Amino acid sequence: MEEKDEDSGAFDLSIPEEGSTAPPPGWLDSVSGYEDHLGDCTDQICPPPPDFVPQPENDRNASVPKVMVPQVSEDVAREALLKFVGKKWTYSSKPAQNLVFKDLKPFTVYRYRLETFTESRSSAWECETYTGQFVDGPQYGMIPQPWQVEVQYPPKFTDTVQKIRVPHTSSVKPCYQCRGKGRVRCTHCHGRGRMQCISCHASGHGRNRRCAGCHGGGRRVCTWCHGSGHRTCRKCNGHKKLLHFIQLTVTWKNQVYEFIPDRQPEFPKKKFEKVSGEAFFIDESLLVYPVDGFPDQEICNASKEATQEHLLKYSASSRILQQRQTIELVPLTHAFYSYNGKDYDYFVYGTENKVYTTKYPTSCSIL
Repeated sequence: MEEKDEDSGAFDLSIPEEGSTAPPPGWLDSVSGYEDHLGDCTDQICPPPPDFVPQPENDRNASVPKVMVPQVSEDVAREALLKFVGKKWTYSSKPAQNLVFKDLKPFTVYRYRLETFTESRSSAWECETYTGQFVDGPQYGMIPQPWQVEVQYPPKFTDTVQKIRVPHTSSVKPCYQCRGKGRVRCTHCHGRGRMQCISCHASGHGRNRRCAGCHGGGRRVCTWCHGSGHRTCRKCNGHKKLLHFIQLTVTWKNQVYEFIPDRQPEFPKKKFEKVSGEAFFIDESLLVYPVDGFPDQEICNASKEATQEHLLKYSASSRILQQRQTIELVPLTHAFYSYNGKDYDYFVYGTENKVYTTKYPTSCSIL
């Protein structure tokens, strides 16, 4: 039998093992206003300065005009049911066409909504491969504080995220993963360029014949590094240097609170979430104030609790840019009817005239 190749391969000690995925402590410079950064690319929340927090006026309230409860006619109620039945392939349209209405009972349903449009800022160290591009370092000017960085504001009450490179925070340093070598030791062959043959399990032969995979040597060229024992550093792409900078993440979010009194046990409250109503009260300002004098006291209470909660919750870590509160009248009518001597009922709700029912006169069946 041929003598098996016992050479386990040698590797270049100057080629380092792959380093950590984040810069080690002390690797990055300390920047005034961003001292809490650890260099691990984790976003650090930047609370707004005290003068950015709006202060509410004491004992101020918002008044609401009176509103009429909308009425649904028999024709509208029938058309809504026909449209509903048309989407149910097991339902026949005949009962909806020939039913006899006994009563249409409208309900007064108010929906209160509070929107708080906030801006929050966070920052983290980021890096990119350095290939000779311009380096905007501290020598080009004062580094702005997180809330001094100028941004392009989106339309109010829309969710948006914007990422901005903080001016004058850039610096070039050797790549921390390859220690500035541009390449790292192959982790599959541990830098030796050769691996145990998986065909013969490093024995060099199989079924009394020399292994064709390793030619009897028991080892074969590493397919990951093609026998070089190293590979290009994935962090710097072989360029040996990284450009580090602080990235500011600005998040605008519309925080929404909704409340509808639950007074119709036969009608699922969640159904209101997918329909619209008729807004008869809209109040928008930097800060809005609790609704006062509205005939539905539950709406008044919800407004008071929501405005207080949003102010305390969102002014602590973000900046309140605008608030808007609305009251909608959401149509809801309970329709009672008879068909073939039996009584039935259904609900028509929302300005879209959607239908909810738990029982319909006839349905088809497949044998």
